[in-house]
Amino acid sequence: MNELWDQLKAVVGSRGYREEDGIDIKNYRDYQGDRQIRPRILLRPESTEEVSKIMKFCHQAGQAIAPQGGMTGLVSAAAPMEGEIALSFDRMNQIIELDPLTATITVEAGAPLQAVQEHAAKNGFLFPLDLGARGSCTIGGNLSTNAGGNRVIRYGMMRDLVLGVEAVLADGTIINGLHKLTKNNTGYDLKHLFIGTEGTLGIITRAVLKLSSQPRSQLLAFCGLKNFDAVAQLLVHMKSNLGGNLCAFEVIWQEAYQLLDLIESVKKPLPDEHGFYVLVESMGSSAKEDKTQFDNALESAFAANLLEDAVVSHSSAEVKDLWLIRDGLPEVPSKVGAMHSYDISLAVGDMGYFGNEVTARLRKRWSNCILALFGHIGDGNLHIIIHVGPDTVALHQEIDQIVYELTRELHGSISAEHGIGIMKRDFLHYSRSSEEIALMKMLKQTIDPKGILSPGRVVEI
Repeated sequence: MNELWDQLKAVVGSRGYREEDGIDIKNYRDYQGDRQIRPRILLRPESTEEVSKIMKFCHQAGQAIAPQGGMTGLVSAAAPMEGEIALSFDRMNQIIELDPLTATITVEAGAPLQAVQEHAAKNGFLFPLDLGARGSCTIGGNLSTNAGGNRVIRYGMMRDLVLGVEAVLADGTIINGLHKLTKNNTGYDLKHLFIGTEGTLGIITRAVLKLSSQPRSQLLAFCGLKNFDAVAQLLVHMKSNLGGNLCAFEVIWQEAYQLLDLIESVKKPLPDEHGFYVLVESMGSSAKEDKTQFDNALESAFAANLLEDAVVSHSSAEVKDLWLIRDGLPEVPSKVGAMHSYDISLAVGDMGYFGNEVTARLRKRWSNCILALFGHIGDGNLHIIIHVGPDTVALHQEIDQIVYELTRELHGSISAEHGIGIMKRDFLHYSRSSEEIALMKMLKQTIDPKGILSPGRVVEI
């Protein structure tokens, strides 16, 4: 083993590794607090070639690797397990090129999402993927989990924002699929082996991402509604009235909204009396016409008795303040205590029932539990954070069973955008058939026969 350590250190040089006590806790502590295993060594390569050499040595030795992005994931995928080497991309963080003719940006896997957004904006473009962890999460992590976020309703998931990727296989082979072609129908689209597979089939090192035109208008309304039926009808109404301009439709249940009193940075624009709260965002190409369209959509929603109250943004500062309401919800656990996070997909028509039923089942078991329900309802994605007391972390499997059993009953997905990792692996069969899981295992065994890439994540072989 010492020989392997010497080989790996030689690949990355003195600045490219840290050992034992020199490894920061952020590189091995699971975000949920379920695992905290310090690896013997953390590798920090600065090129694809170095990643390739690392994997060749590890493949020869049968050494397991845990690739890492910004460590903001919620399914225990990137934190190393016992005996694994941590592989961080914090030194591979460059924005390589922005091509205005093809509207693409080529970046390294360790580039933070916010840096990519800001570079695109500076050059008159929009990179539309957006989520609360934008300042910490990385493009490689976004790709490996097929991240979604706030604007999926208009722009799609991360999978829809990629033209090509470069990846390194378990044996060190470099798969150079970088290209800027929108149409490239030449056999298997191999990038999908690596997008959404959580580092289990290959390690993404660079990517070509699609950009959109920078919008000339951004309009937000924060609305109070009586019940979930009104929420569902408002979604249909806004889709019909705003068309392609509708880019976000975020919903917050009343109890979650009340918990925002704990977050000092959040200014609540409406009282706590409404059953539901909806943030609607429109982006378009004509400021004057878009505002008229947006105002008319809200007025007709009031006329149809869908809304009880609404606050509309009139400046970029107000837009930021309204988004802080939604972005502040993941901060609630830091005020309440240990909470477990859930990320599911359901048919929109089932979400009102789900919210009532999951609350009833959890409170039957833990009468004083705290729940916050919210999510990207426009694309069927619901988030839940749950606190059942000081033993929340220890009891998470019992909480999981309640949440995921109800999700299965409604034919939903146990993971909308966070992935499977280790924490959801045992529930994968709630959403995927035995034949599908068998095929996943076959792919894993074929591409990574020694099982050294993120072993135990997604599927176990």
